[in-house]
Amino acid sequence: MNAVRQPAVVPPVFTEATLDTDAIVRELLEGVGAVTLRGLFSEAEIAEARDIVMRESNGDDRGAKVTHFQGDAERAGRINLQRRVWNLLAKGDIFSRMAAHPTIMQVMRVFLGSEFIMGSIAANRILPGGPGQEPHIDYPYWDFHSPETHPTRINASFPLNGQVTIMLDPFTEDTGATAYVPGSQRELRYPDEKDGSFDRCERMLGEPGDTVVFFGAVWHCAMPNRSSIDRSAIITQYLPKFIKPMEDLPAALPEAFVKQASPDIRQLLGLNYPYPEVLDAARGGNAEGRKRY
Repeated sequence: MNAVRQPAVVPPVFTEATLDTDAIVRELLEGVGAVTLRGLFSEAEIAEARDIVMRESNGDDRGAKVTHFQGDAERAGRINLQRRVWNLLAKGDIFSRMAAHPTIMQVMRVFLGSEFIMGSIAANRILPGGPGQEPHIDYPYWDFHSPETHPTRINASFPLNGQVTIMLDPFTEDTGATAYVPGSQRELRYPDEKDGSFDRCERMLGEPGDTVVFFGAVWHCAMPNRSSIDRSAIITQYLPKFIKPMEDLPAALPEAFVKQASPDIRQLLGLNYPYPEVLDAARGGNAEGRKRY
């Protein structure tokens, strides 16, 4: 007799009206590891972002931009069917609005601390026929397949990553909606073949404009796009203020952009956190510690 498959464990859905940051943090750490935020972006905003992503990625028909977790695709000569668009803040104001959306900022301030930063913002476009990724966990855990390079007893009891996926196209099983293993974030470990991730996974399904927030320690991966349409999304990585970012965002941006950045964008770029600093040249006086005790 065939085993009966249990009902899908879908990420709980919140809107701006029903937002509960404490419940979201519990779900990210102790529940399935992901939630969906619905209604944050208008159709016009999604269309604007998608137009830019399509234009930029169409110029990379050989898949020359760096990508990750695509070893099998590279060996098979199909890496060009997954295309990244990096440095999005420099490619349109819409991406600054997405990165610093008030609801996303509100959630991340509770999850990662009030002075959290952004480690990366990019687009990921999977074309029809594009292969999926290997199951993985995200930066700064993404090379935890070599655990000896990380601190002893590192664990997932507190987060060092918050991931946000803003869907620009339908995320369905046919288009390759992100697969994830619910609850896998509770034990910090890089998945391997014996874990059977594909047999245990559910999908992050949704429509354009839906936003999935998940803890990057949950086992996940893009799945093959077996449809006739693109599957694209904005992928934003948020980090505690003291984690070295994956992208050197300020260096990639025009000087004028950095000078004119809003307070939230300055925070996301890490400009409010002074370290690392050349302390030998720093202004004298006591710089850290309580002012009074």
